[in-house]
Amino acid sequence: MKINLITNIKIKLLLILISLFSNSLLLSQEQIKNELFHLEIKEKLNKNTSHTYFRDAVQFFIEKNWDSTLVASMKHLNTTKDSDLKDYAHYFRGFSFREKKLYEEAQNEFLKINANCNFYNLVILRLGQVNLELYQFKKAITYYEKLINLPDNQYKYIKKSIVYENLGLCHHHLGEFEAAEPYLIAYVKLVEQKKDSIGLIKAYGNIANLYYEQYKDDLAISYFEKAYNISKKINDLESKEFGAFNMAVVEENRNNYKKALQYRKESEKWKDSLNDQNKIWEVAQLEKQFAIKEKQKEVILLQAENKAKAIERNGLLYSVLTLLILLGVSLYFYKEKIKTNKIIIAQKENLDNLNATKDKLFSIVSHDLRSSVNALKTSNTKLLENLESKNLNALSILLQNNSAIVNGAYNLLDNLLHWALLQTKQSYFEITSLRLFFIIEQVAYNYKPIMIENNITFENNVLKNDVVFADQESLKIILRNLLDNAIKFSNSNGKIKIYTQNTNAEFYKLIIEDTGIGMNETTRLELLKEAIFLSKKNDSNIIGTGLGLQLCKSMIAKNKGKLSIESTLNQGTKMIIYLPKTM
Repeated sequence: MKINLITNIKIKLLLILISLFSNSLLLSQEQIKNELFHLEIKEKLNKNTSHTYFRDAVQFFIEKNWDSTLVASMKHLNTTKDSDLKDYAHYFRGFSFREKKLYEEAQNEFLKINANCNFYNLVILRLGQVNLELYQFKKAITYYEKLINLPDNQYKYIKKSIVYENLGLCHHHLGEFEAAEPYLIAYVKLVEQKKDSIGLIKAYGNIANLYYEQYKDDLAISYFEKAYNISKKINDLESKEFGAFNMAVVEENRNNYKKALQYRKESEKWKDSLNDQNKIWEVAQLEKQFAIKEKQKEVILLQAENKAKAIERNGLLYSVLTLLILLGVSLYFYKEKIKTNKIIIAQKENLDNLNATKDKLFSIVSHDLRSSVNALKTSNTKLLENLESKNLNALSILLQNNSAIVNGAYNLLDNLLHWALLQTKQSYFEITSLRLFFIIEQVAYNYKPIMIENNITFENNVLKNDVVFADQESLKIILRNLLDNAIKFSNSNGKIKIYTQNTNAEFYKLIIEDTGIGMNETTRLELLKEAIFLSKKNDSNIIGTGLGLQLCKSMIAKNKGKLSIESTLNQGTKMIIYLPKTM
């Protein structure tokens, strides 16, 4: 009976170690007194204000902008001979590489730091962490053992508890359980002294894993129960999930499946809550990053304005000193006259272009609306005639025909409205992160009855984790127009599918592909030109001013994207939209 229990424990232990131990490892990495170190580098910056790249590196490092930190610190290393500041730059680079999970590069940067710098104990800790991430546990132990016997005043930037914890984890990984136990017990005592509830849960989990792997079930289970009881008293969702999951495994090993199921349900509940919390945090982080970028733009603009004002002031001063007042006044009025004339000419040209555009738009729209109204009038006459004769089949066809005409006219007017708002800069526009799959599902939902009626197959093959940066409402307008065109120019029993291709570092390729009538090369090139409007009409039920495609091109450009078309006559068309992956 004991053998079966041990076998069961080993099986369950494999599952729990995968999630629990890796989680503990990650949690053990960042218990650093970041605030103290940030204060020191700010003081160092105040004493070295002339080092522009060092200032940028410090700012990006504190803001956790790792890519920019790497660039600024490298520029600083290439332009300074100050060994003290170089140590900080190497540390910034090593830390940034570690955050980007480039551990070999991180280790190389940390090894370049002089051993006599005042934060070298922190460097030793980082080297231990990097080797722990690389699973080089023996090498990590050599670094941590350098820190274990330091006097208390040497723990300025690090916590003693993290040294004990990571030494215990390293020995645990190597299967050296007797060596691991005293370090993990010491870690538990340190955390208990500080009454850190979240730290205690993690500490108890570590020591419980150690005992569980040695089949010391009673000891292990008692620590799991302690961790669970603490997790119930705090508001940390991750700790609650951690404690409940461990208790579920414990009860399964006791063959108490009813209780295990209760703990499983509790663990899943906390996991769902944690996922929701993480989503909210991600949105908040994006909003914070956007606000920071906007503030940086304001600062840069203000600096540019001040610089421009200073140049202008100096220029005026030199002019007053070198030129006669009369000559200066005459030259000023002459330049102002030329400037005013240029502005008037430019405004006149712009007004002429706008009038020409307006006239052409009114001509095209009025012609198409008149055609659709006339078609509707003719169809209604036939409808009345068939109503008197009670010809139900003819009535059904005429009603469908009327619906198609009205839908076409409505789409034309809707595009006209959005085009007018875009031209007069009255449309609200906000670029945010969007999941393409759900936007396409919303747009396609309104067209499914039409596709079913025309026996057109539709597939949305966009991945649910494809995220682009665009304005939601304008993206929906683009998709509506392109999907409407795909349906309009598809034959019965045709097929429309939407999918993405991730072949570019900057853009997603969103492709709307149909098996419709296609177009020749001349038409394809004409559609891609920067022409204002391109009239096209296939039959009385299709209103085609080209306004919809022009609206799409304008909105794609405003979303910082691009439009491309691939088509073969009588085979089908691919409308390709390039949408940016990042802001």
